[in-house]
Amino acid sequence: MFRFLAQRPEHTVQLHINDQEINVPAGSSVWAAMAVAGETTTRLSSVSEKERSAYCAMGVCFECLVEVDGVPNRQACLIEAREGMQVKRQEITQESCLPYLTPNSTEISPDEVVQVFDVQREKGASC
Repeated sequence: MFRFLAQRPEHTVQLHINDQEINVPAGSSVWAAMAVAGETTTRLSSVSEKERSAYCAMGVCFECLVEVDGVPNRQACLIEAREGMQVKRQEITQESCLPYLTPNSTEISPDEVVQVFDVQREKGASC
């Protein structure tokens, strides 16, 4: 369904999208790589659990959120594909978010919340 216009790109990068190996022209966005790979579902809606995908593909709508190298909530349309990158569709649902959103939750301690943010910072996320 999707293809790159360049017939034979001079430089390519190899990445993994949902465990599928793909080569794309250097400079391609993660979203472009996903589209060419046929992996257009970026996440599930946290409320309806329906499949979501890129809408604007230019960084405005936030529908293209994926996990990149273990860091969630990255906009696939704004991130350049890099060699060896691991991209995964997000499996976030209302139930999986609940312990993090409930201020008085007994399912997760404040120390565990801090640990989650520390791990994400180590991976390059800005929390």
